[in-house]
Amino acid sequence: MGRSVLKYVRVRDYLRSLVTHELAPGDAIPSERILCDQFGVSRMTVRQAVDALVVEGLLAREQGRGTFVAPTKVDLEVRLASFGEEMQRRGMEPASKVLSAEVVAATPDIADALDILPGERVFSLHRVRLADGEPMAIEQSWLPCQLVPGFFDGPLPDSIYGELRRRGLEPDWGEDVVSAAEVDTGDAELLSVPTGRAVLRVTRRTFAGETACVYSRSTYRADRYVLWVPLRAPKRALTPKRGAAERAAQPATAEVLS
Repeated sequence: MGRSVLKYVRVRDYLRSLVTHELAPGDAIPSERILCDQFGVSRMTVRQAVDALVVEGLLAREQGRGTFVAPTKVDLEVRLASFGEEMQRRGMEPASKVLSAEVVAATPDIADALDILPGERVFSLHRVRLADGEPMAIEQSWLPCQLVPGFFDGPLPDSIYGELRRRGLEPDWGEDVVSAAEVDTGDAELLSVPTGRAVLRVTRRTFAGETACVYSRSTYRADRYVLWVPLRAPKRALTPKRGAAERAAQPATAEVLS
């Protein structure tokens, strides 16, 4: 069993190196026969190695054609930036397909997210977001009408954040909730992926100071995005710990930290 696992790992690591350093997105990988001859393994071992890289998103199978290098994934960094700003930062051309733009009454969940009363009027903007002409995400956003009057007057803004800045509302912090899901039939068609494909769902509240100005729900293609979260070590406690002898010398009184 150990030798079988080792053979599978060798093939997998070879293909990963090939994809990373030699092949480009859309290139075909060597055939099963070639890999079997090269490593002296069975077709089952080769398929196990390929399956692992398909699950990782490095390879993609196309029915009747073969196995190819998957498109490069975009890192979905948890930062307060618009879709357009993120795509431009990566050298890609952003665009949007507007599905609907209307004024609606805020439902209780939307009202709660925007700190307004249920039934108050909000701008609702539903779009497919594209990069270099390819659908990458579906985004639905809501903004309070009283906060941004006339938001839909004239051409729709390319960037919600850009329009907020133009009005003197600087988005400076927010809250994201990220979850994984399987895409339904309607969204699958908009994203040009098969029904049931994995997607990332991101719910965001965006604030300008203490004002909740945008609430959005987005669905990202998991085959084109990988979640990237920068981390930092927690700060040390402000009050240093005292030694046992020092604690014993102190009177037994309760401490209150202000």
